[in-house]
Amino acid sequence: MKKITGIKINDGLAFGTVCIREGPEDAFRFPESDTPPIILSENLTPNETVRFGQMGVKALVVTGATDTSHTAILARTMNWPAVSGIKIDPAWAHKTAIVDGNHATLIIDPDEAARRYYQRKQAEAEETKNTLLRAYKNKKTVTKSGKEIKLYANISTPSDISDVLANGAEGIGNFKTEFMYLNSPDYPEEEALFQAYKKIAGQMSGQKVVIRTFDIGTDKTADYFGIGKEENPALGYRAIRIGLDRPEIFKTQLRAIIRAGAYGKVAIMYPMIISVDEVLSIKKLVARTMDELEKEGIPFDRHMEQGIMIETPAAVIMSRELAQIVDFFSIGTNDLIQYTLAADRQNPKLGSIYNPYHPAVLRSIRYVVENAHRAGIWTSVSGELGADSAMTETFIKWGIDALAAPPSKILPLRKKICEMNETM
Repeated sequence: MKKITGIKINDGLAFGTVCIREGPEDAFRFPESDTPPIILSENLTPNETVRFGQMGVKALVVTGATDTSHTAILARTMNWPAVSGIKIDPAWAHKTAIVDGNHATLIIDPDEAARRYYQRKQAEAEETKNTLLRAYKNKKTVTKSGKEIKLYANISTPSDISDVLANGAEGIGNFKTEFMYLNSPDYPEEEALFQAYKKIAGQMSGQKVVIRTFDIGTDKTADYFGIGKEENPALGYRAIRIGLDRPEIFKTQLRAIIRAGAYGKVAIMYPMIISVDEVLSIKKLVARTMDELEKEGIPFDRHMEQGIMIETPAAVIMSRELAQIVDFFSIGTNDLIQYTLAADRQNPKLGSIYNPYHPAVLRSIRYVVENAHRAGIWTSVSGELGADSAMTETFIKWGIDALAAPPSKILPLRKKICEMNETM
């Protein structure tokens, strides 16, 4: 038995058979085994991570991912135990393994004592989860002093909706639609997008579903977009910049989202905003799209909420003006931290600099909340800080209206908030 400790990405326990990349990109050979595969790799693209989620993978060990990389975030959305910072030995391929995400540990060839120990821990974790489900799944998220908070789940694919419903989320805080593009060989057609959005809206039975327009770029790329190599992709051609530059692509998605609004409580959200002019340009395109749908006799919600991600320092500074022209803010803390601190969230060497609790980050969040409420719009905190129980009480004291987190974090957050007796 060999036990290796790395860096925690996501908690939980999983038993499985090791699967290691065995050649060029995408060359994983899944072993024939009755146990599910555990992926070990130097790193994974977000595209690969999503695909593996559809193939029964149960855990992830990577060498180079940070806990705020898109791969790590996807692992948390899919509730995989996940560990980074472990140097992989090719000799581990096809061996039995245990991933202990709670203690950032990989166990290769566990002996019988280790198996029994981790099976007991897994059973205890399952009982804890069931206790939370019984006590909090259908309960409103209200503090002891009467402050109600909405707990929304973040999802990356339509298949994630089952976890949202199982954990009693009060809506979808961020449906990251780019993954439908990443898993397609070409631009998805309007009808395919519409059917996916419509299904989710219906499954949520009248609860809010915030659909974010595609955030293609950085490490989330599809060849057919033709973005090309960029020196600083996080600062480059991505998200709403592509949408406004290529309105024919953007409009296809807008039509699909707007149409889905006739079948549930759908809101639309735009990422990577830096200016009032961008929002005004988007709203003009949305208005024209709605007029076209009306002429075509296609049902939609004319009063659909439109919101923006606050994830750039420019959006923070302009939040007073932006709050006058949108219906809500979602504070995307992962990118906000990255851009505020000039620290690449994908770079493991900057772990000590990428600090979610930096005063500049926290002051920015509070300033945004104040400006939103001054304008009478609601605000959520998303990204990793949305699920950070160490910050929950602070955010509620600041007046945050909603938190958006991975589905598996909803019940622990609800328990904490319901037991809270904050003083405003």
